[in-house]
Amino acid sequence: MKSFTIAAVNVKRLWRDRSNIFFVFILPLGIIIIIGSLFGSGFEPKIGVVGAGSGPLAGDLAERLGDVDGLSASSYDSEEQMLLAVERGNAQAGLVIPAEYDASLRAGVPVEVGFIARPDGAGAQLQATVAAVVSEQSQIIRSATFAAAETGEGFETALARAAAIGESFPEVEVELTAVGDALFPTTLGQFDLGASSQLILFMFLTGLTGSAALIQTRLYGISKRMLSTPTRSSTIILGEAMGRYGVVLIQGLYIIVVTWVAFGVDWGDPLGAAATVLAFGAVCAGFAMLMGAVFRNDEQAGGIGVVAGLGLAALGGSMVPIEIFSPQMRTVAHFTPHAWASDAFAELVRHDGAISDILPELGVLAAFAVSILAFSGWWLRRVTTR
Repeated sequence: MKSFTIAAVNVKRLWRDRSNIFFVFILPLGIIIIIGSLFGSGFEPKIGVVGAGSGPLAGDLAERLGDVDGLSASSYDSEEQMLLAVERGNAQAGLVIPAEYDASLRAGVPVEVGFIARPDGAGAQLQATVAAVVSEQSQIIRSATFAAAETGEGFETALARAAAIGESFPEVEVELTAVGDALFPTTLGQFDLGASSQLILFMFLTGLTGSAALIQTRLYGISKRMLSTPTRSSTIILGEAMGRYGVVLIQGLYIIVVTWVAFGVDWGDPLGAAATVLAFGAVCAGFAMLMGAVFRNDEQAGGIGVVAGLGLAALGGSMVPIEIFSPQMRTVAHFTPHAWASDAFAELVRHDGAISDILPELGVLAAFAVSILAFSGWWLRRVTTR
């Protein structure tokens, strides 16, 4: 019972520090929302168009762009407005149709359209898409120009006939067949990928930064006063470990429930997700105990904890999907518990796995937890009783 009392006191200390409300509960959800909004499955590239109202042919070109699957087109009044939208990320690319577009094409004079895109985005892919749409329209216009010159009929009549003939041609269909399981299935929800990675990142960060409370317990002499009572050191160590464990589990449960209810995040098999959170939470508690035993002041532990937490998260695939790592980096990443937790959630969320499919990952996480908790408990006993 004493261990549970010590653990409960440590959990209460979480709520008394107002800054924890933001870092433990608000910030993780904010990051998940940002990642889902920027890189989630609901993303559709947007291309801005200037000059769509300069003539029927210009309007037809803009309409053809809007009809491309997976691409949306929006009109802008000026090139400056569109350029600003591209710079701010409100549009991924822009197309500038000259004012003389219709007149030049009707006269058989070549005309250039302008293309604007950021160098760090999907500009190259969008440029290829725009070029294909422009080429498709130019073929019809050249055919209409030739027919009008040869038959003497009006350009509009020849254009309508060329467009009708073009639509009557049989289309070539390309059928794509995926071999094996896709790394990121198309059924993946907008927030599914970011939710699991941020869960792992913030549980570990909260565990490491929570070691400051354990250091304060030592510095204020609370541990020694507890030892002066009929309380064994093992009881105190167990209570402190349970306190760290309770804090990270509260955060993990909070992230899972809120993202599931608010954003419809699919966490896969509930039993498997719960087992992963329980196992990884024990790892977080073990590292928190280790830092609480090794460092002498809470400022030192807090600063190093943030740096170490972010570094291990980046190495373990909590910031960038581990599947895009090189084979060598994937090997290195699996020296961290983050990589094993990420693998478990990947199997549950992306491949509809069950708890039986993640037993190897759970076993490695359990080994991490047992070894680090045993070592940190031994070290904490030394610094507490000497």
